[in-house]
Amino acid sequence: MKKTGLFVMLLATSFATLPATGAWAQSGADGNTADAPQGTTPTSASFPILRVMTPTYADLYCAGFISKQSLPDANYVAGGLQTPTTTKFTRGDIVYLAGRGYSAGAEYEIVRALKDLDEYEMYPGQKKLMKETGLPYEEVGRVKIIDTRSKSAIAQIEYSCDGINPGDTAIPFAEKQQLAFHAPVHFDRFLPSSSKLSGRIVMGKDFDSTLGTGQKVYINVGANQGVKIGDFFRAVRSYTADLNDPVDSLSFKAAIAEDTQLKTPSVDPAPFTKGNGPVIHVADLPRRAVGEIVIIGVTNTTATGMIVFALEDVHAGDSVEADQVQ
Repeated sequence: MKKTGLFVMLLATSFATLPATGAWAQSGADGNTADAPQGTTPTSASFPILRVMTPTYADLYCAGFISKQSLPDANYVAGGLQTPTTTKFTRGDIVYLAGRGYSAGAEYEIVRALKDLDEYEMYPGQKKLMKETGLPYEEVGRVKIIDTRSKSAIAQIEYSCDGINPGDTAIPFAEKQQLAFHAPVHFDRFLPSSSKLSGRIVMGKDFDSTLGTGQKVYINVGANQGVKIGDFFRAVRSYTADLNDPVDSLSFKAAIAEDTQLKTPSVDPAPFTKGNGPVIHVADLPRRAVGEIVIIGVTNTTATGMIVFALEDVHAGDSVEADQVQ
């Protein structure tokens, strides 16, 4: 009996000393944990238990990245065995590489500098932010040099994320750090802002603007700010951002009152549009977390992340904040 009492006391003490974080390891299906943040009563809505998706080989090697400096492009794909009838080459195909410095057995990554054909701003100020952040690159595949006797090196495609095209750039291949499986976590959906490192989702892979679990995003903080592969960031959005969005803002302008309400509320009304009821200020509403991102690639000034779970759509332009996931 004394041993049991001592064990319970030690267990309670250990829970009391745990830090309050944005997410903690799963400890029960009911969502009740001893280390819940002060001022909260966790429920499955405010602290859902979520599975953390583990990045696969394709996730790591096909994610793409943004680079502040343009990569050297003197080495590139000049064609392939079926040139000119074939312009896209995939796994197992023979391709020819122009440039210098090739050696038999060496591996090269094939990348492609990208441009946005639509030139449509997915959020206000995106063009300016993209210019400040760098140039987006697609990771297209990996090749191995098998013959260097000709002016063009001959290579075979060992892995392809997309069709490799003439003109794509060849850079030395580097192994990427694998990420381990992570147990499910309780996720604090309404964690207030803090002084932790923060940034912004500049764009999504393939120029996607609405993203979900498993998709890749590029953020404007990197190794110079201490970001490392395996770090977690939470994607957050304020209702003010919704109010400023040209599409989402339309819902704020729609009628929100019930027909039988005596006093009708107004949402940040313009002059002469206020109803006879309470005024709702969007800026006073809590910010919400929309998803969690794990970093799978880093440059000095940018990072590539994968959304490991999403509670709703993650948008290009959403803010991100360093998160401590235990």
